[in-house]
Amino acid sequence: MEWKTVNASGRKRVIVTKTLPGGRWLEILRDADCRVEICRSDAALSPDEIRSAIGSRCDGAIGQLTEPWGETLFAALKAAGGRVFSNYAVGFNNVDLAAATRYRIPVGNTPGVLTETTAEMAVALTFAAARRVGEAERFLRAGKFTGWLPTLFLGQRLWRKTIGIIGAGRIGEAYARMMAEGFKMNILYYDLRPNPDLEASIQDLGRFLESRGEAPVTCRRTEGLEDLLSQSDCVSIHTVLDASTHHLINAARLSMMKENALLINTSRGPVIDEAALVAHCRKHPDFRAGLDVFEDEPALKPGLCDLENVVIVPHIASATGWTREGMAVLAAANVGAILRGDPVWGQTDITPFLGKALPHAAPSIVNARDLGLPMVQGQRGRSDSMGTLYP
Repeated sequence: MEWKTVNASGRKRVIVTKTLPGGRWLEILRDADCRVEICRSDAALSPDEIRSAIGSRCDGAIGQLTEPWGETLFAALKAAGGRVFSNYAVGFNNVDLAAATRYRIPVGNTPGVLTETTAEMAVALTFAAARRVGEAERFLRAGKFTGWLPTLFLGQRLWRKTIGIIGAGRIGEAYARMMAEGFKMNILYYDLRPNPDLEASIQDLGRFLESRGEAPVTCRRTEGLEDLLSQSDCVSIHTVLDASTHHLINAARLSMMKENALLINTSRGPVIDEAALVAHCRKHPDFRAGLDVFEDEPALKPGLCDLENVVIVPHIASATGWTREGMAVLAAANVGAILRGDPVWGQTDITPFLGKALPHAAPSIVNARDLGLPMVQGQRGRSDSMGTLYP
């Protein structure tokens, strides 16, 4: 693999397993006196390749969600003098958090800059699936369009329908509000914890609509996932991936959904049993799905690409310049702050890190409490971008 070195005179060595967008993240690491070594390959690095890159001396690392950071890598990082790892992602299902904590290595992530961006992609997939955009575009590009027809690509109207949110963290909440505010959809959500802010905002919107002589919109947390699946016209997944949510949507639960329902996933691929989804979509041609993530990414389960009633995009939900550069800033700020001995931010609002003056803190360390790291402003509130379904 080809590696590029930046600030070769830096006294602390940090490896970065992929080239990251923007330049401010490098300035942050330079200011922390870091020598930064960046892998320039687009291929996912294997654990052996990452361990080789860590070598005998490495103070910190920034890794990717495509890499399995577990016992082997954290042991190697600790042996090399490593003091911090940051995942270039809001999720950290690729990280063995317990192993990192055993080796006393803080693990950073990048919440707060993906929220609206990811929610927007969920909206885009929702309407692309509902209005059969992918099918229609392929039809047109193939030269099959000979003129307007009354029955050409009839899709679904979502206005005033019911949307179901699985996981009402910040991204799920943002998506719910977009659908309620923009398309007057009623909200059902399923999450371990109530989301009073979401419920209050939809209630306020309902009162406003009533004041204008319109029917209100509603928001309700369901007691069970099955209730949400059976009642929703569209279901959008925004939960973390862990042992409890693996194949959360399986053949049995797909059968509970309406025959013409929509299923949207911008969280993690293995939340859906992809083979079961392929079989369900073949059996129910009016059922539609929009997927940004896949179970065996980057591979797709056999038959998925052949389905006209599925919209698929290559894991681009966070792919705006502003968001991806912001993620790089947060990942670098996590590493730089820990190497300087700064405390953890301890707030859900990370926007100060996106300004010119960087706070002297690590924006987000997910195992900060377990490691007993000092916090800038007390206890962290509800900061998860993805909703939690089970304890």
